[in-house]
Amino acid sequence: MLSCQKSLFSLPEDSHYFNCAYMSPLLREVEEAGIVGMRQKRAPYHIAPADFFEPARAVRERFAGLIGASDPHRIAIVGSASYGIATAARNLPVSAGERIVVLEEQFPSNIYSWRRLANERRAVIHTVEAPPVAPGRGRRWNERVLEAIVPGTAIVAMPHVHWADGTLFDLDAIGRRCRDIGAALVIDGTQSIGALPIDVARIQPDAVICAGYKWLMGPYSTGLAYFGPRFDDGVPLEENWIGRAGSEQFGGLVRYSDTYQPGALRFDVGERSNFILLPMLLAALDRVLDWGPPAIQLYTADLMAPFIERARELGGFVDDADCRAHHLFGLRIPSDRPINGLATLLREHAISVSERGTAIRISPHVYNDERDVAAFTDALEAFFAGQP
Repeated sequence: MLSCQKSLFSLPEDSHYFNCAYMSPLLREVEEAGIVGMRQKRAPYHIAPADFFEPARAVRERFAGLIGASDPHRIAIVGSASYGIATAARNLPVSAGERIVVLEEQFPSNIYSWRRLANERRAVIHTVEAPPVAPGRGRRWNERVLEAIVPGTAIVAMPHVHWADGTLFDLDAIGRRCRDIGAALVIDGTQSIGALPIDVARIQPDAVICAGYKWLMGPYSTGLAYFGPRFDDGVPLEENWIGRAGSEQFGGLVRYSDTYQPGALRFDVGERSNFILLPMLLAALDRVLDWGPPAIQLYTADLMAPFIERARELGGFVDDADCRAHHLFGLRIPSDRPINGLATLLREHAISVSERGTAIRISPHVYNDERDVAAFTDALEAFFAGQP
């Protein structure tokens, strides 16, 4: 079991941050890596050709290990989840009348590229609606997803957990269904990878895309993506010099090559070798791997169990433990009580969460401790008691 890791961060004691799904705080060591990178850029004559390649190689290796991918060359460095999703959409075939399956209230970055693709190819966006709020809601939503993956489905684009309330989707079963009918599976791992175990060797998705500034604990404007064999002959969004064979030899760059670097490196975002952000992301990945997603799940489950029990006693709804993640879950309150009133009260008590749809989204991490939970519980009790 992990112990509380708050000492690795610079969070103030009087602030209770349950909002990693919004943006992770920077680890001290990640912040220091960025400072070192700025100092390096201050004196660019210290930046060698290897600095364009070695940090990127290390980041690919770390992310491949985190998601269970055997080949780091299948990892692309992207600037955002939307960049990775757009890359997938550019390269996946879909014909008129075929189905692209998404979820109700899915995050927009994993919607707009599919809408464009559907419009261009005259395909159909099929949205799997969420069941009514009741115990076991997550199980019923998974059933609906599997029922939606029918012959004529070309692409299933969905998250591992829903960004608004942490509903957990059975990617093993969904992956099998996709393979049975030949559909491509594109996973948005932004709200799960780094805190929730995932194994691409077992699930066999075609693409997994992840922003870096949430559960990977990295800086903003970073992201990583796994691209499987369907993309081996794909066309990137950009034609970068560094994505071509022989780009390590700076003196020969004008000997233009029509051959890409191996695997998914062709899909890297331009200027991927950011000398500030990439070392920060590498330091963050090292720490996440040191903790391990299974340990993060255990820590957050144990930490939040008393709070969830008390929230239910007061009349709130949190779905069953097997239907949601532990690092991210939604609290819903009775309809006669305004959700924005609870959000306002929590801000007044220096408790940071997010209001997402009909849920208060709560996303703890290993920097939270029992004092944070006690403060949250006190504020929730005051809300239900009608006290300011």
